Amino acid sequence: MDKETKEIASFVLLVFLPIILFFASFLMGRYPISPIDVVSTILSPIFPQLEVSSTITTIVFEIRLPRIIAALVVGACLAMAGAAFQSIFKNPLVSSDLLGVSNGAGFGAALAILISGANVVTQIFAFIFGLISVSFTYIISRSYKAGGILVLVLSGVAISAFFNALISAIKFIADPDDKLPEIVYWLMGSLASVTMEKLLMIAIPVIIGAVILLLLRWHMNLLAMGDEEAQSLGVNPVRVRLLIIAGCTLLTSAAVSISGIIGWIGLIIPHMARMIVGPDNKILIPASLSLGACFLLLVDNISRAVISIEIPIGILTAVIGVPIFLYLLKRGYSEWS
Repeated sequence: MDKETKEIASFVLLVFLPIILFFASFLMGRYPISPIDVVSTILSPIFPQLEVSSTITTIVFEIRLPRIIAALVVGACLAMAGAAFQSIFKNPLVSSDLLGVSNGAGFGAALAILISGANVVTQIFAFIFGLISVSFTYIISRSYKAGGILVLVLSGVAISAFFNALISAIKFIADPDDKLPEIVYWLMGSLASVTMEKLLMIAIPVIIGAVILLLLRWHMNLLAMGDEEAQSLGVNPVRVRLLIIAGCTLLTSAAVSISGIIGWIGLIIPHMARMIVGPDNKILIPASLSLGACFLLLVDNISRAVISIEIPIGILTAVIGVPIFLYLLKRGYSEWS
């Protein structure tokens, strides 16, 4: 397959796959719905003459649509953040999980559930502590002049462990009959309780974070060449890197605030996208967005349709993500650069 054909195939895959999965997901669930009923229900607000039962309308618009959109948004956010982190830190093992953002945001959300329970407070706390955790990671790594990327990853592991301990403390003091089950289930990752109101609440931070990464994806290529090279081309590496980190934190914290902690997406999806479209961030970031959205939507469909008891989605992403990561590892480290 020549380069031009590969580019066209990649474009078709990354553009049409999310659309196909989006409509196919309406057909999956414990209550069967035919494709004709799905199309009629979706078009009914535009064409009132279409006859659709109230039961199907409720299932499509109030149950499945918010969850499908949430899976697409959360998967895209985590994958984009992972790709950006791996690019600016020049490390294929870096993700929101390893840099402490996920556990920091998880602690903030758990604390908000403990003291308030309001969705707005949960979102704000998740973002604040996600930003605090990645700031600690970056500051600690910069304090070691000869540490480089290794110290960055180790700092992220330490900060993640610290906030994980704080999460355990929150669970220890939480009311076992009220707050504790909610916190535990939320931390395992789930999209079962997502509503359109929750999605609207994270719309602004998601849009801002995504716009930052999409606008700066050209600068990521320059940062990958080294700070001195970036400066010679008129780019302030410190300022750009901080903007990218802020965008990644916005995306990760917004995702965590509605879904809980969902791991592995930010680690494996950028590698999969890199194998398809290559390392150029101008294409890699949008490709990661598409693949991340598709991956989480597919996993969520498995979670809610395969067996009668819904499995927390964070468990499934780990079970599926580990063998995928081992396969990528077998393909060779050199392909990730």
